[in-house]
Amino acid sequence: MTITTGAPAPTHHTPLALARGLLTGAVVGASLGALVVGGIIANAALFTAGLVLPVVYGLLFFLAGMPRRAREAAVVPRTALATIESLKAVGGESSDVSVRFELSVVPDDGPAYRVEITQDVNLVDLSDYRPRGVVVVQYPPDRPWRVRIVKRPTPEWEDRVASAHLDPAPVTATAAAPPEGCAFGFMVLLGLLIGAVTVVLLFRADLFDPDDTDAAQPSVSSTSSTTVVTSGSGTITLGPGQSFLDKGELDRAVGSLTRGQDKRRAITVVVQERMLSVLFSPPDTQAPGLDPRALPYDRFPALVEEARTTLGVHAPTWQISTDRLTGPLVIRVVVTGPDGMASLEADGQGRVVRRTPAQ
Repeated sequence: MTITTGAPAPTHHTPLALARGLLTGAVVGASLGALVVGGIIANAALFTAGLVLPVVYGLLFFLAGMPRRAREAAVVPRTALATIESLKAVGGESSDVSVRFELSVVPDDGPAYRVEITQDVNLVDLSDYRPRGVVVVQYPPDRPWRVRIVKRPTPEWEDRVASAHLDPAPVTATAAAPPEGCAFGFMVLLGLLIGAVTVVLLFRADLFDPDDTDAAQPSVSSTSSTTVVTSGSGTITLGPGQSFLDKGELDRAVGSLTRGQDKRRAITVVVQERMLSVLFSPPDTQAPGLDPRALPYDRFPALVEEARTTLGVHAPTWQISTDRLTGPLVIRVVVTGPDGMASLEADGQGRVVRRTPAQ
């Protein structure tokens, strides 16, 4: 029996235990990394692997520990008398109460020692346990801190309890489970980092350089502009110093978004200073749409200039939206500035049909 009289010596410091800690941390890190990365890049297989990996590892860990648990179960526990030094209810549910006991265990073949345990006690039996009372306990010979109170001892041990007068064990003689130690915790943390970083590195191309079917093609008008085309929309963003009011810029941009899709129609076309967005009509839809290539883009600069200078909004930002949701084609120019917001509307040929000055 090992009784500690100071700080218990660390355990889990053998090479096998440290390797197990590293592997456990790596599995946890890889699982978390797979869940996060799989969710970001929409990889269902990777996300599922993040869920399955810890389950498989836990099953293997359980199976690998079965021989050890069988050996431990085969060890005959030792029985001894113990004195209750103190007890305190720490919680419980229904008819059972969790009680923290401090016991002085007095083995027949060894020195007395103290131990703290927590054990569930039925409310009906709670009155049987009191300070300085004597109880029968059992514990594994090689783990004296794993003490359990025997609730129904044999008649022989009941007779010994009735006639026992035990002295309290010194506080310095305490049996406790050895701590895991810093090395084991460090290996778990190291394994967690290794697992997470490994997943990120394996899928770094998908994370930081996505190249899927919805990805952008190269810039249409400048190496500093970007184009993103999906099945339902297209967006072009120009680089600094460029504008969609520059001559021919809109025609080139729309041509790049509709290339190979001559009959593709759009629900709306939105133009800002450096951004063009086209929302395409779903395939086989009967909803009204417009041909994005047939808009009077050469009239857009003049419409923006008129809106900025005649509607009472000074130094405004602007946006053009084009649609035909409820009738004929409408080109709407909205300007916003310190004086408020104003707008004008034009028809399909770019002729102004309505003005709404700032209020």
